Amino acid sequence: MQYIIMITVVLGLAISDFITGIIKAYITRKLSSSKMRKGGLNKIAEIIIMTATCGLEIGIKALGHYYGDKPEQLTQIAGTLAAIAVFAYIVIMEMLSMLENYCEINPKALWAKKIVKRLKVFEGEEEKDEKRN
Repeated sequence: MQYIIMITVVLGLAISDFITGIIKAYITRKLSSSKMRKGGLNKIAEIIIMTATCGLEIGIKALGHYYGDKPEQLTQIAGTLAAIAVFAYIVIMEMLSMLENYCEINPKALWAKKIVKRLKVFEGEEEKDEKRN
């Protein structure tokens, strides 16, 4: 049941982000079918990744049953951590994307701009670290 909930949440957020992106594009007069196609494919990829991660968790747990008590517990923890990490990352990125869209839809939403600005600082630091390596 937890897998269905995770996938449903990711699906709902992906659809919501896609719709807010369309609204933003319409308002800013930058509606583009190629961007919509790319965005839609990105959302489908996220759903596939979340589904695969849930499958990985199920598989890792099942594999742990063959190796006794302690390995079974370790594999269960590893599978759960992998699924939760992927789920949390997708949820945060979708929420940030929707907030960015909302900032362009409603330029007076200062509270949203503050949140996006703070979260963008972390994103910028990640990009700097990647360029160094």
